[in-house]
Amino acid sequence: MATFIKILLVLLLLLVGLFSISSLAYARSTENHLLSSKTTSSANQTESPNLFPQEDINSSVAVHNPRLVDQNFKFPFLPPFNPFIRYLGENAGYYPLPNTGARIFYFFFESLFRSVEDPVVLWLSGGPGASGSIALFYENGPLQLKEDLSLIWNVYGWDKISNIIFVDQPIGTGFSYTTNNIDIRHNLTSVIEDLYNFLQQFFQDRLDFAQNDFYIIGQSYAGHFAPVLASRILQGNKVNKGIHINLKGLAIGNGLTNPRIQYPTIPFFAKMNNLIEETDYLKVDEMIPKCESSIEDCDRGDDDACLTADDNCRRMVQAIRGMTNRNFYDIRTQSAGSLDYDFSNLESFLNKRSTKKSLNVGDRTYMNWNTLVFRALKREHMKNFDVGIPALLEAKIKVLIYAGNKELMCNWIGNMKWVLELEWYGKQEFTKAPFVPFLVDDKEVGKMMSHGLLTFIQVFEAGHMVPMDQPNVALHMIRNWMQEEVK
Repeated sequence: MATFIKILLVLLLLLVGLFSISSLAYARSTENHLLSSKTTSSANQTESPNLFPQEDINSSVAVHNPRLVDQNFKFPFLPPFNPFIRYLGENAGYYPLPNTGARIFYFFFESLFRSVEDPVVLWLSGGPGASGSIALFYENGPLQLKEDLSLIWNVYGWDKISNIIFVDQPIGTGFSYTTNNIDIRHNLTSVIEDLYNFLQQFFQDRLDFAQNDFYIIGQSYAGHFAPVLASRILQGNKVNKGIHINLKGLAIGNGLTNPRIQYPTIPFFAKMNNLIEETDYLKVDEMIPKCESSIEDCDRGDDDACLTADDNCRRMVQAIRGMTNRNFYDIRTQSAGSLDYDFSNLESFLNKRSTKKSLNVGDRTYMNWNTLVFRALKREHMKNFDVGIPALLEAKIKVLIYAGNKELMCNWIGNMKWVLELEWYGKQEFTKAPFVPFLVDDKEVGKMMSHGLLTFIQVFEAGHMVPMDQPNVALHMIRNWMQEEVK
C-alpha cells in the first residue's frame, strides 16, 4: 500500500509540472526587468582584454578538421522549477573555425515542447560586435536576468516555438575569441562564411535537426548579416555541397539594411517625435545631402567612399545627440551612456566564476560589445544589403521586416520605406496593400502590410529590441509568421 501511494505521488508531481509549464508558457509575466539601474566598472568597457590570449582553452594551434566542442550545462543558481521538466536540451560551447585559431561561442536550446517537429532558429544580434547573450537574457531566450543577477524563466521565450541558437559573432564578440589577430574579419563575406561553416558543422553533429525548417532572425546589424547568410545558404544548397539547410525564411527587427534610404529619415523622425526643435531640425537637415551622396558613392562600389559615408552620416547623428538626451534606440527613455542601454549586469553575471565554470569558458572575459570588431567592419556599415532579398523571394523564402515604433536610429519609417522601394516581382501589389491593424489576442498592437512572401509590421510601444519591450507580441508574431498565420 505504501509503495502504491509513493507511485501515486510521483505521478501527481508529473501532472502538476506539465500543467504548470503549459500555463506559464503564455501567461503574462509580472516581472519587468528591461534595464539595469546599476553601473559597474565594466559598463563602458568595450574591447575584450583577452581577445588574443596566449593559450587557447581548446587548442593552441589552427584547426583543420573542426568539430563542435560543447556540453549540456546547467547554471547552479536557477530558480526552483519542476525537476522533471527543466532542462533537457540546453547546450553551450565553441566551434573552432577551420584553418584559424578562432573559436565561435554559442548557446543552443532545444524546443521546450516538440523539439522533433519545431523549426530551428538562428538568432543574430547586431553591433557589429554585440553578443547574442544580450538577446538571450533580455529578450527571447528561455532565461531572464534580474537586477540582483538571479535568473527567472522567461514565459515568452522562443524556445516555446523553436529550437533556438544564440551565437557570438563575428570573431571577437562576447565569449568568441581568436589566438591571432589575423582572424579578425574586415568584410561581410568572411563573416558570413564563418557563420555558414558553423551551421554546416552544427547540423552535421545534430542530424536529427537537419531536416527541420530553418529560420534566420535578428535585429539591428542583422539587417546586413541575415540577407547575405540566407543567400549563402541557398548557394550551398544549389551546388549540393555539405548539409542541405532547409531555409524557409528570414526576419529582421529594427534592422540597418539600406542606409541610403534609412539614414535621411533620422532627422525627420526626431522632429516628428519632438526630440528636437524646428530650428535644430533645419540645421541637421542641411547635413542630409552630404550623408546621402556619399552613401550613393559607396553603393557604386567605392570602398573609400563607404568610409566617408560612415563619417558624414555619423556626424549628422552626433549633431542630434547634442540636441537631446533621449535614448536613440528607445525614445521613451533617457540615454544610459554612450551605448544608450545599460546591460552591465549581464557582464557581471557572465563573468562570475560559477557562470564561467558552468559554461566551460575558462577564465575568458565576457564583453557585451567589442568596438574592435565594430571598427574592423567599418567599410561595410553603409553598404546596401537589401539587394539579395528579391532573389530570396523568388526562391520562395519568406521575409518579415518588423520595427518598434519608438526607435530613432533604425526607425520604422526608414525600414518601411526601403521595403516599399524594394525591386521584386511583387512590388506593385505590395505597394498597393493596405496598412492594416496587426492583432494579438484580438488587440491592435501594431500595423502591417503584406503581399505574397513579404511582410512588414510596425510594433506599437517598442524600441530597438521588440522582444524585450513587447515579449508577448513578439512571440505571437514570430510563431504566426513561421506558421503562415500572420494577420
